[in-house]
Amino acid sequence: MTMDPAHSTIEGNDADQRDVQKNNFADMGGNPQPHQEPRRVNNDPRAKQQKGNQVRRDRRDVHGWVVLDKPIGMTSTQAVAVLKRLFNAKRAGHAGTLDPLASGGLPIALGEATKTVPFVMDGRKRYQFTVCWGEERDTDDIEGSVTATSDQRPTREAILALLPRFTGVIEQVPPRYSAIKVQGERAYDLARDGEVVELAPRPVEIHHLTLVDQPDNDRAVFEAECGKGTYVRALARDMGRILGTYGHICALRRTLVGPFGENDMIPLDQLEALCDRAASGEGSLADALMPVETALDDIPALAVTRADAARLHRGQAVLLRGRDAPTCSGTVYVTVAGRLLALAEVGNGEIIPKRVFNLTGLTASTGRNERN
Repeated sequence: MTMDPAHSTIEGNDADQRDVQKNNFADMGGNPQPHQEPRRVNNDPRAKQQKGNQVRRDRRDVHGWVVLDKPIGMTSTQAVAVLKRLFNAKRAGHAGTLDPLASGGLPIALGEATKTVPFVMDGRKRYQFTVCWGEERDTDDIEGSVTATSDQRPTREAILALLPRFTGVIEQVPPRYSAIKVQGERAYDLARDGEVVELAPRPVEIHHLTLVDQPDNDRAVFEAECGKGTYVRALARDMGRILGTYGHICALRRTLVGPFGENDMIPLDQLEALCDRAASGEGSLADALMPVETALDDIPALAVTRADAARLHRGQAVLLRGRDAPTCSGTVYVTVAGRLLALAEVGNGEIIPKRVFNLTGLTASTGRNERN
């Protein structure tokens, strides 16, 4: 057995969202209409299901990550549905909602990659965002109603002097239109119903906050790298108040999600073109996939023999023996002959499998096993 060096996992979450959608880890079905005749089932395995005059292709096993460069105006749930259709995949889900207002990185897990979603959602996020000064809005972004105005505009010097107050661990009050639950209800649902939502401040960590540009007196462009629970919209709101004016987000782009950066992103039109070429035999959809284990960059990798792999695959623990046995403990991902096998816990002298991967089907191309 051999062990790669461990890296500490940095907590984070895509909290800057207003409309939180559930991950689509399975097909959704509808209820039959009243008085509808029972549907006849064709048990011929060669037959394809039909809806109207359209032929529905059988879903297939696809395993890996696609980091979509999500366009403005598309919801995260819509993006998952589009990729699921393009790959004709059985399972898909995203690793952190990105507002329709925002563009940028939306990691989408296909197949067995859905088992690694929590590792991506717990990673750092980086955003580039533009604050428009002089107006505060009820949603803290451009889509909300104006609630306060000011003729004051901050100077560059005042902005730079303020940034250290918003770096490190700070107390932040989430936006009224957020996914925070208040007595079992989402805050944004209560706000839309006209109720006054009072949310308690909570600690969040902002690793970096920099002023990127100030194109005019009314706007300033920032970059923030933040951890779990941080609301970028709340940053704009709070900075505006302290600077003696008001502010709201008028542009937002996500450039980093856990291990996935801008170099990993693929625009929707390029992905659709790749799918068209693959359909005509000129390429492979595997070229668009990143390996499942890409999401596990921050935890150690443990290589085992084929005999130990067989036991782990059956859900059985493996004893750590010999002087080459790893001495660490905690979560690892296990490989055999360079292929991902399982997520496991190491402790008390044994490897205990927690999630076993079955990577039969379409996976990432060999060339994508190494990061750019």
